[in-house]
Amino acid sequence: MNLIQSALRAVGLANVPQPSASYLRGLPETAPTALLHLPVRPSLRSADTDVRVAWAHAAARAVEACHNNGWISGVVNTLTSLMVGEQLRPNLRPDFSWAGWDEKQAAEWARLVERRFSIWASSPWECDAGGRRSLGQMQAAVVRSWFGSGDAVAQIPMIDRVGSTWRTKMRLIPPHQLVTSSDPMQRLNSGVYLDGDGAPAGYLLFQPDLYGQHREVRAPARDGFGRPMMVHMFDGEIGAVRGITPFAPILRVLRNYDQLSDATLTAAMIHAIFAATIESDYPTGDVLDALKDEDEQRSDLDATGATRFDEWMGQKIGWHQNVDIDLGRHGKIAHLMSGEHLKLHSSEHPNSTYEAFANFLLREIAACAGATFEDMTGDYRGATYSSIRMGIAKQWPGLLYRRRHVPVPFSQAALDAFIEEEVDTGAVPFPGGIAAFVEHKAEVCRAEWRGPAKPQADEVKAQKAHEGYRKMGVMTDEHICAELGTDYEDVYRQRAFEREQREAFNIHGGITNGGTDSDRMDEIGGADPGAEPGSEE
Repeated sequence: MNLIQSALRAVGLANVPQPSASYLRGLPETAPTALLHLPVRPSLRSADTDVRVAWAHAAARAVEACHNNGWISGVVNTLTSLMVGEQLRPNLRPDFSWAGWDEKQAAEWARLVERRFSIWASSPWECDAGGRRSLGQMQAAVVRSWFGSGDAVAQIPMIDRVGSTWRTKMRLIPPHQLVTSSDPMQRLNSGVYLDGDGAPAGYLLFQPDLYGQHREVRAPARDGFGRPMMVHMFDGEIGAVRGITPFAPILRVLRNYDQLSDATLTAAMIHAIFAATIESDYPTGDVLDALKDEDEQRSDLDATGATRFDEWMGQKIGWHQNVDIDLGRHGKIAHLMSGEHLKLHSSEHPNSTYEAFANFLLREIAACAGATFEDMTGDYRGATYSSIRMGIAKQWPGLLYRRRHVPVPFSQAALDAFIEEEVDTGAVPFPGGIAAFVEHKAEVCRAEWRGPAKPQADEVKAQKAHEGYRKMGVMTDEHICAELGTDYEDVYRQRAFEREQREAFNIHGGITNGGTDSDRMDEIGGADPGAEPGSEE
């Protein structure tokens, strides 16, 4: 027998968990509190095993925190708004060089598809299998699902519906319906069926039936033509086939913060309720009787009409005849008998160290969530322009990474399926038809997804920086528009349209210092609206 286990058995701790490197410190929820302080010897194992063991526990705690913890709920809403905003919108960049199309033809085709996709994505009846959410709402739901469980799952069914132009729909599936069981004989790993190369071939789902019972259903990942039928979004370690909530490292910190808050509040309430004490040499019961009003004393009378206090008062004739201490009555001055002292106490909670320690815990939570402390708490005391700007600069790449790997795969799958239906029905022209589309799908469905603008601590200073970088030739209009959450081609097109409208209505006077739009464009760092996209003035 292992020497360590023998020693633990001798002291009655034979059930201590084996060394582990899993999430949640590898300790079961029912582990004795004393075991939490034992040193854990780390060991290495596959990422999928770590996730499979801890997924249900971590997801339940994280979802509970999202529901009941104001800090976590707030930071999830903040990060969701930064990652998705109203809706992620595609900027199609198709490559039709294989078909002999030039860039102008490809751009015109892309704009046509984008307009039709915008109509589909903005209508819940068109894009949602349940008919309740627009694509933007589903993108936000995918992000919140990922924060809660580390997974987001969706199906792409084809549904004929009265009043609907398109059959392509998106259906979000709660991640807990994706089972966590494994079966090596069937190549089932944490609810994901894998092919010989490790690619997902299907998913094992718990689906409710009409009678409220759940049954296991295998859902294929793709159909016979390679069209995706399931989309699974997660961001995991090497070897993992499921994700885990990004809040897993700070679930224990959240519990510590709640315990600190509850203990501090309880202590403060105790001091607020018991805010006065009496020091007396007389029996406690007699002193408490003295604190009662006449009605309360009358209710304590025994059959003879006398109380212990009356007997004691008989020995101290006259002293307490005029004493009626009532802490609940305002503006009254009471006096006590000789030898008695009334002391009033003020609450000493929270103490001077509470805020510093609480903020320390909140900073750890904010760092794990990928937000700044100021964003999470709304506390900007002591923050400077430079510190806020540095915090945004460090936070933004992480948000872009999460946007790229959580809501964008879901959105791209929706776009791919939408374009496939458009080509198949002939609604948009395509050289070679549906067969050519299937062959060149990756080339023609390439898109960049635009989200909310990068937050700025000072818009004027950011504008000056953009202007300076553009004059230096190290930043283009496309880069500037990307930071502002817009598409430079849309900006060019809209500005050209507005210039034509001003000329049509004979409106003079421009956007800067009384000059016309075209006259003053260089001074604001813009391009000639009539120029071709990407051309220099």
